[in-house]
Amino acid sequence: MAQKVIGHLSGLSSKEIRELDRFFSRNISTSEIISQDLARELALKAEELKRKLGLLIDRNARVVSVIVGKNDLLYLPDLGRLRTASGNLRKLRLVQTEFSNKPDLKIPQDVLTDLEKLRLDSVAVVKLAGNQIKLSWAWLIPRTSQTSLTYETQEDIFLHQLEIDYLDWIQDLEQELGATTLNTKGNLTDRALIIGVYSKGRVNIQSRMLEMRELARTAGVEIVGEYLQQRKLDPKTLVGKGKLTEITLEALRLDANLLIFDRELTPAQWRSINTSTDLKVIDRSMLILDIFALRAKSSDGKLQVELAQLKYNLPKLIDLDSGLSRLTGGIGGRGPGETKLEVSRRYYRDRIRLLENQIDKLSNQRELRRKKRAGKPIPLVALVGYTNVGKSSLFNALSKAEALVENKLFATLDPTQRRIFLETPEDSDAYQQGNYGLNLVLIDTVGFIRELPQELKKAFRATLEEIGNADLILHVHDASDPEIQERHQAVEQQIADAGFGEIPKVNILNKIDLTSPSELKDLIQDWSAICVSALERSNFQELRDELFRVFSKEPVSEVAKDEVEEWT
Repeated sequence: MAQKVIGHLSGLSSKEIRELDRFFSRNISTSEIISQDLARELALKAEELKRKLGLLIDRNARVVSVIVGKNDLLYLPDLGRLRTASGNLRKLRLVQTEFSNKPDLKIPQDVLTDLEKLRLDSVAVVKLAGNQIKLSWAWLIPRTSQTSLTYETQEDIFLHQLEIDYLDWIQDLEQELGATTLNTKGNLTDRALIIGVYSKGRVNIQSRMLEMRELARTAGVEIVGEYLQQRKLDPKTLVGKGKLTEITLEALRLDANLLIFDRELTPAQWRSINTSTDLKVIDRSMLILDIFALRAKSSDGKLQVELAQLKYNLPKLIDLDSGLSRLTGGIGGRGPGETKLEVSRRYYRDRIRLLENQIDKLSNQRELRRKKRAGKPIPLVALVGYTNVGKSSLFNALSKAEALVENKLFATLDPTQRRIFLETPEDSDAYQQGNYGLNLVLIDTVGFIRELPQELKKAFRATLEEIGNADLILHVHDASDPEIQERHQAVEQQIADAGFGEIPKVNILNKIDLTSPSELKDLIQDWSAICVSALERSNFQELRDELFRVFSKEPVSEVAKDEVEEWT
């Protein structure tokens, strides 16, 4: 850091600035926060100029910055990234003057904010009290399981009463902070604050935050805190500059390294928030994309997720520094060349084109398979619904398959198909007439979610086409979900937006073992729904009868019956 006088210099003469320059040559012992003589000289100069003055002092007891403020406020210079290495302090302390006429000397809140936000070694304010120097100072303390990382203060004492060897003390404190940070982190899991910012109106905030917590849990993120606001959205930072500073400080206290916003940030908002804090910043769409990337297993799914991520992140590429120009040599290659930003953008666009071509090929291959299947009169039944309503559990129960089942959002990303056989009861008229059952192809699909990123809708079009070719959609609901009505509408809207609104649908109420009879009765009446429990594999007879009613027009022979496993 260059040694120069900085800050609010307007109105100061060159002589006054030269006098301030002399602070750089003052001697301080490493064992003291500030010497009596230097503190007195600083306080007297502040009184003379009628402005707050501050010194940034390093651990070698050298003044590295002289800062001039106004009479009521002092702004610190840019010290680089807000966060240092985990457990480390900035290796700088701030000593500033105070103009308060009150008998007791308090540390201003903005100074304490600087202590936390910048992880300074300590902060102190000094003022003259007759011939003595009064001091109040503060320092960070380790976070424990009972308290978040915060500060401790010692206020309104005389400087000569402070009996510590400052250098030894601060080194011991930093070692303690580092050890506590390691013990509390325990692993490399991201620790996040969830920020919910909503316009005033009919928004079920608790439901939205519950879903965000589930999304974070699915992504392997540890939630250490939440911030909720109902306000007119700030077009630049959503939450407002003051609130963003408060959130950043809370993240520092809780040792969080990630901010998750429960809405889609515009590129400008994302950039603005990123420049205000060095924490990782993601929005709801980014979180969903990350979950898809984490859980995609097939080559098809991985291609589609990568395409969605590239398309979503492309607008966020910005040129932060014109000095990033990469020079190219040789005739015809002279000049500034391409910036790293332009190279990145070109790579993104080239990769997007490549992935779109590959996904088009996948779509064509799926179409060929569908045409081959169309030659065989076997109906296709698609299980759709909101994420984590139990579609895969129902799929396993119907098909005797072993599709992945987890109590997490988006456990299924890659569609799974099974051919199943529904056997006609031997005592039925249909059986006596030679109709031994019904062959079906059952498909388990990716779950829907409200406000699904548009890039994912486009990227997963090949997957969604499987729904479009279904002869029947089984819309599965979690009967125990208090938000069932809203989530029903969200799925129905997305089915309609995909162009599949005309496909016949049957509503299925799953998890009836977790739902009261009175609630079930109302839902059945509202939607003419069929009730099942996929977990207990119970109450399937009504669903079996409905499938027979829809599809059992062609009798199935004994040979066809033996081709697949019986559904029992």
